[in-house]
Amino acid sequence: MAAMKPRTGDGPMEVTKEGRGIVMRVPVDGGGRLVVEMNATEANDLLAALSGAVG
Repeated sequence: MAAMKPRTGDGPMEVTKEGRGIVMRVPVDGGGRLVVEMNATEANDLLAALSGAVG
């Protein structure tokens, strides 16, 4: 069995569709990742909120 290596905060943001949900993994300062699972409605709400903030 291969050794499992912990994920670090290095690397790109990832968004994948897993089953019926959408999983977003965001690298954070200090190492690690913030993992958020949401449905399609919540993802659209997030898109609207980010679009409004970015312009």
